Parts: sequence; structure tokens; C-alpha cells
Amino acid sequence: MNRIYEYFKKRLLSMSKYPAFLREKGVTIGNGCEIYKTANFGSEPYLITIGDHVRINAGVQLITHDGGYWVLRDEQSGFGSEFADMDHLARIKIGNNVHIGTNAIIMPGVTIGDNCVIACGAVVTKDVPSNSIVGGVPAKYIESISEYADKARVKGIPTKGMTPDEKKSYFLNEVER
Repeated sequence: MNRIYEYFKKRLLSMSKYPAFLREKGVTIGNGCEIYKTANFGSEPYLITIGDHVRINAGVQLITHDGGYWVLRDEQSGFGSEFADMDHLARIKIGNNVHIGTNAIIMPGVTIGDNCVIACGAVVTKDVPSNSIVGGVPAKYIESISEYADKARVKGIPTKGMTPDEKKSYFLNEVER
């Protein structure tokens, strides 16, 4: 019954109130964060710390335990009694000013530094230094935040804050000409 209540409570919350919901679950969250409600904070949300001005996009998975222990616990594995009551849990720490792209997976024990971009679909298995862009499976360093900014200056268009119709018109009439 509790799970059903939690499901509907989460669904009915606005995105702006979602960080408060996660704080109730034990996640430590800084200020000015945007977290999509389809992000998954797993079974140990109290092991997750998020800095200020962090965006966690749709479908992101923050995994704080090693599910592979399930296999080791089975008697057929030959390790059952040794691992019968064991788990591996580890914290996830996300710094300030970080964007985690859609469907990225952050594995147990990972620390993401400040001013980082995690690409869509990345599987982050190791710490990410501050001022880095990473992506891939497993995630690898792509470029520095400064290199990313240089490219963004060339590719960027001034559509932030426009309505969808204004953005469409600008793109079709100004960018694709």
C-alpha cells in the first residue's frame, strides 16, 4: 500500500517540488536543482549527495549498490554461505553546476566534480574530475568544459526563453536559411 501511495504522490508532484520529496527520502540536495521525476534514486537514496545547480534529466539511474551480489548469494554459485548476508553499498556524490543527460547511469561509489556534463546514455563507472565532459559506455573523458564552451559559442542560437512557436519560427527562418 505504501508503494502505491508513494507512486501517486510522486506522479502528482510538480517538478519544482520533487527535490523536497527526494530530501524526505534521504537524498542530500543543494539549491537551484532541476530533477526530472523519472530519474531513479534507487533503494538507498540516503547515500546520494547532490550539489547546487544540478540538472538530472529523465531516465537517469543513480545506483548505490552492486546487484551482482544476488548471484553470489545463491548456493549454486559455490559462494552462497560466504556472501549470504553481504551487500556492497557506496555513496554517489555530485558536485555543483552539473548536467546529467537523459538515461545516464551513475554507478556506486562515483564522485562527479563541479562544472561537469555527463552525456546522454553514459554509464559512469569512475570518478569524473571537475570541469569535464564525459560520455559513452563506459563513460570516458571527451573534453574540458572550456573546450565545450568554445564549441557552444559557435553552435549556440539565442532561443532560450522563447515560446515553442517562436523557437520554431526562429530556427526555420534564421538558422536553416
